[in-house]
Amino acid sequence: MSLYDLLLVGAGHAHLGVLRRWATGVTPPGRIGLLSATPDAWYSGMLPGLLAGRYRAEDCRIPLEPLCRAAEVELLIGEVHALAADERAVQVVDGPTLGASWLSLNVGAGVAAPPRRGDAMEVLAVKPFADFLAGWERWRAEPQRLAILGGGAAAVELALALADQVPGLALFCADALLANLAPGLRLRALGHLRARRVQVREHCPITSIDDEWLLSGEEPVWRGGRLLLASGAAALPWISRSGLECDSAGFARIAPTLQSLSHPQVYVVGDCASLPGARKSGVYAVRQGPVLAANLNAALCSGALRVYRPQRRSLALLATGDGGALLGWDDWSAGGRACGWWKDRLDRGFIRRHRFPER
Repeated sequence: MSLYDLLLVGAGHAHLGVLRRWATGVTPPGRIGLLSATPDAWYSGMLPGLLAGRYRAEDCRIPLEPLCRAAEVELLIGEVHALAADERAVQVVDGPTLGASWLSLNVGAGVAAPPRRGDAMEVLAVKPFADFLAGWERWRAEPQRLAILGGGAAAVELALALADQVPGLALFCADALLANLAPGLRLRALGHLRARRVQVREHCPITSIDDEWLLSGEEPVWRGGRLLLASGAAALPWISRSGLECDSAGFARIAPTLQSLSHPQVYVVGDCASLPGARKSGVYAVRQGPVLAANLNAALCSGALRVYRPQRRSLALLATGDGGALLGWDDWSAGGRACGWWKDRLDRGFIRRHRFPER
């Protein structure tokens, strides 16, 4: 077993922030490693722009090796098979077991999928991003009618990015579209989707897939060969099997210090964590980064811990696929090219802050 003083598992937004702070400051003492399933970290905020042809793939990802080298952290490429929280041991698929005095998990979540019978319909999830992009390249070569499952910002952005690339597109929401965002933003999004000829079905939960049919309850609501999943977050199964205390959905429950409630030597952040008031959104994970960095420093240097307090409001910026964006803040909304310019500036700034020179 390879032993570390601290093992970062996953290259999510919070861990990227921690590595950047160490790369531009002082890395705490000890042997530190980052375990990532891929050698690059994809930035989800630019994915719709990539699909719409506004970005290149290299614009949207952060090479981890230069960042880790600058932060004096070992980069390990591998996918987690299992975690034993009591021993703080991570089993890598087709690889070694990694042990650590301290663990930090920032591995995100999967995408919820309805149960299915038969294989007549191709189903593609938006995560993991590398797999999604490879699958979309296959689909794009032979365009067909497409359904998207999801009612959040990701589903809306994807629908607007792909509407002109397929012969027909339907968007199914279990609730109202963008139910947790500003009402004006919702109305603007519906207008853009209508203008792009996207069929929107609100309050129409897809409960199962039966060959080439989507069913809502017992009612067939759409027939086709391709379904894109951009629905709610689904906990990674190995987290609930790890021994960490989890909520009813399988996400690890944490304290405001970002530590597991059951295993304080394990930090959990981002979408894989459960903390009241913290939404499963990259905006919240980014804000957790400075607190996590301070607390990991404290863990390795015996310092005081900081507390993370989720922001009550957050800015929403949704790309519209044509260079513009929709903006929502509290009950206020706006849209247009200026919002798109601002979103592009923020997204490129995120990439630039975390990209370090390669050898």
